[in-house]
Amino acid sequence: MAASPSSGPTQRDIAELAGVSITTVSHVVNGTRSVAPATRAAVLDAVERTGYTGDAVARSLVTGGTRCLGVAIPPQSDEHFATLLQAIEWSAAQQGYDVLFANTQDVVDTELARVRSLRSRRIDGLLLMPAPGEPLLPSQASAAPLPTVLLDRLSTRTDVDQVGVENIQATSALTEHLASLGHRRIALVSGSEGVATSDERTLGYRLGIGRAGVPWDPELIAVCRADRDSGAAAFAQLLQLPQPPTALLAGGDRVISGVLREARVRGVRPGRDIAVVGCSDPAWADLVEPALTTMTRPMAEVGRQAVDILLARIAEPDGAASTVRVPATFCHRHSCGC
Repeated sequence: MAASPSSGPTQRDIAELAGVSITTVSHVVNGTRSVAPATRAAVLDAVERTGYTGDAVARSLVTGGTRCLGVAIPPQSDEHFATLLQAIEWSAAQQGYDVLFANTQDVVDTELARVRSLRSRRIDGLLLMPAPGEPLLPSQASAAPLPTVLLDRLSTRTDVDQVGVENIQATSALTEHLASLGHRRIALVSGSEGVATSDERTLGYRLGIGRAGVPWDPELIAVCRADRDSGAAAFAQLLQLPQPPTALLAGGDRVISGVLREARVRGVRPGRDIAVVGCSDPAWADLVEPALTTMTRPMAEVGRQAVDILLARIAEPDGAASTVRVPATFCHRHSCGC
C-alpha cells in the first residue's frame, strides 16, 4: 500500500511491505522484544525502501546510530550540578549530538529502569552518575554492550571509562591546612557512606590527619545526607561532644550551607570560634562573612571531558579504558581563621 504523500510512510506501511504485524514492527523499532533475524532484516529493508523517518529510532535502524547520548543522574539542585549538565549538553551539541536526561532518584533499581528506558531510545552512549555502591554497568545488565562513562562518582575498577574531580588529595590538603594553623580537633561533616565522592573525602581527611600528625578520633566524623538540614544536624552533633572540634571540613554545597546556618543559630562565629572550610566552592562562598575557604570542583571540565571520552569510546569500542581526575583548586579566604 502506498503511503500518503502528506503523511509519509507509517509503521502500518512498513508492516504490510515486510509481511509482518504492526506489533512486530514496533518490537523491531523500539527493541522491546527479540525478533527472528530474518523478520528483523525484512522490517529493516522495508524501513530503508520506504524512507520511513517517523522517529529518530527508525532512522537509527538504517543509519546505525541516533546521534543521541543518554545521561542518567540523581536529582541535585546545586550550581555545580547545573554547570555539569550545561557543559555536557553544550559539548554534545558541538559534536552533533542531542542529549536525553533521566532521573535515577539515586536508587539502584530506579537507575536500572531509567537506563533501560534510555536504551529503548537507542542512545549511542551513556553518561552515568551511579547510585551509592559499586556501579552496575549497563553491559552487566544486558547482553548488548553500551558505551558508558561514569560521572563524578568514580569506581575503583580499571575496566571502565570515568571522569570526576580529584577528592582525596584535595581534602587532605584542606585538613593539613587546618592542622598547620594549630588545630588538633579537626572534624569532618561527610555525605552518605557508599557515595564515591563522600568516601574519597573521608579517605582524604584521614590521610591529612595522618600527614599532620594529628590524633585520630572517629567521633570527629559526622555522616549525613547531602542536604542542608542534615548538615546542620551533623554540625550540632559535633558541637555536643565533650571536646568539640575547633576546626571543621564540610562536604558539598548544601551540607556547607547547613553548617553555616547552624553556626548562626548557635552564635558560633566561623573563622573565630571555629575554623570552617568547604570541600566544594559554592557560588556564594565569597559573599558570606567571613568568606569561605574552599576547594573548587571544576564540573564544567568534568562534563566536557566526559563527552569527549564517551564519543571516543563509541568510535573505538575496544580501546583501553581511561580514568580522568580533574584537579581541584584551593581557594584561600577567611573562614579558616587565617
